[in-house]
Amino acid sequence: MNYLVISDIHGSLSGAEALLDGLDRYEPEAVLLLGDVLYHGPRNDLPEDYRPKEVIRLLNPVAEHIYAVRGNCDAEVDQMVLDFALTADYNQLPLGRKRKIFMSHGHIYSPEHLPKLCPGDIFLYGHTHIPRAERKDGIFLLNPGSISLPKGGHPKTYGILNEEGFTICTEDHQAYLSLEFTDAQ
Repeated sequence: MNYLVISDIHGSLSGAEALLDGLDRYEPEAVLLLGDVLYHGPRNDLPEDYRPKEVIRLLNPVAEHIYAVRGNCDAEVDQMVLDFALTADYNQLPLGRKRKIFMSHGHIYSPEHLPKLCPGDIFLYGHTHIPRAERKDGIFLLNPGSISLPKGGHPKTYGILNEEGFTICTEDHQAYLSLEFTDAQ
């Protein structure tokens, strides 16, 4: 079971195209979209290919594949034009029989303010635009980075999540960072 994990598209046409390319390339069970889909936000530069109407046009036909959470730049009006749910602050999904995925954008729940999780569970978030894959106090903290506006000198990235681990890839599909899941503390 593979999940394609994308965060912080911010209205970028190439970000939406990367999502579609990931669907074709990996044939994932679903896309986990971690918020900030259409708007770039007042503190971010405008993405070079900012075209939110085109992003809507590309994402709506694949809505049945998308599990999304609301980011701090997403608004109720965005839900009016998107065919997948975008207003929840978090979502939870199983990953195999042993792990739970708790997905949130990262502005309400964060690595510094975690929900109740058990050792081996996954906290999946975006918001920082910085890729991260580590284990802390038994919890996997995973951030795919941003597919449109990376920060901290990182490239544009997305993630692939499965029962074996999490791999962060660059927009040209090269492995950038990875973490294997183990049961060892």
